[in-house]
Amino acid sequence: MKEKLAWLKRYSETCGVSGFEGRMKDLMLERLEGMAEVSYDKLGSVVFTKAAQVEGAPKVMLASHMDEIGFMVKHITKEGFLKFTCLGGWWEQVMLSQRVTVHGKKGDLVGVIGSKPPHILSPEERTKMMPKKEMYVDIGAESEEMAREMGVFEGCPVTPYAEMAVMGDGKTLLGKAWDNRIGCAVMADVMENVHKEGSPNTVYGVATVQEEVGLRGAQTSATMLNPDIAFVLDTCVAGGTPGVSDDIAPAKIGKGIAITIFDASMIPNTALRDFAFETAKELGIPTQISISEGGGTDGGKIHMSGAGVLTLTFSVPTRYIHSHQSVIHMDDYLGAVKLITAMVQKLDAAKYQELLKA
Repeated sequence: MKEKLAWLKRYSETCGVSGFEGRMKDLMLERLEGMAEVSYDKLGSVVFTKAAQVEGAPKVMLASHMDEIGFMVKHITKEGFLKFTCLGGWWEQVMLSQRVTVHGKKGDLVGVIGSKPPHILSPEERTKMMPKKEMYVDIGAESEEMAREMGVFEGCPVTPYAEMAVMGDGKTLLGKAWDNRIGCAVMADVMENVHKEGSPNTVYGVATVQEEVGLRGAQTSATMLNPDIAFVLDTCVAGGTPGVSDDIAPAKIGKGIAITIFDASMIPNTALRDFAFETAKELGIPTQISISEGGGTDGGKIHMSGAGVLTLTFSVPTRYIHSHQSVIHMDDYLGAVKLITAMVQKLDAAKYQELLKA
């Protein structure tokens, strides 16, 4: 377990916003070194392939996106402050006074998101959310010239800063970028299991890019691979917290991997969905359902690729998603690895044809 925690810490703390996933890609290559053939799509997604030894075997894609939400510098003020644009979905209330890392030409810089302090706001302004356009990153520069000398430029990425921590129960993990570094962890563990135990199909472990800005790597990698079946490994909004009702967010941390029955980008393949629930019941793996009426995953692009792909999304329930700090549970992660490994090992040509005709 210590080894798994060490890897999870590295996944969480590695910087890699949309379009700048290089460090996370290197980590995935290190994690799966020697376990699979490596290839890439032209957008930057990395594919780990374990080819089947049986002719006519189905092709199974395990998709997990590497990118986290973050920012990009768009302007440097004459006073040395950095104006930014958002990469991915940010809610203003979680942004202010948060520490960030600015990745300049000369190395990483410490920064903090700032704005006008409440002491000088008008009574009317105090009742409103501070808009993103009035925020900036402070790196301690005294001028535009100094900021540029530090290595900052228009277009450099900015990532949230947070160190992973194990919380009081020993199983709850606090950290940044669980969306979707925990999905990358699940994918890597399943690929290791396939490497050790084999499978009756060709398995593609795909670490996709630019999910948070439009599911872009999912589209290009699925086009390249033309899979028969896809399992998308991601996160979902966790309920069970004050003010969040079960009809909005039914999945809770520590209660099992969530199987998506609907999201705004995809209605999952129902035969594949039922197969997942049946396999979980057979193995005694706790599961939950996930519903997302306002968001989607890489599955939104993958399931419409080519002539269509049988697609299902598995999500690790996550509290405080799309912020600097989010919370997951080890049991959900471990259950996901066990369930998806079992499903992959059951998906031979006959089972695929059964699902296809259902």
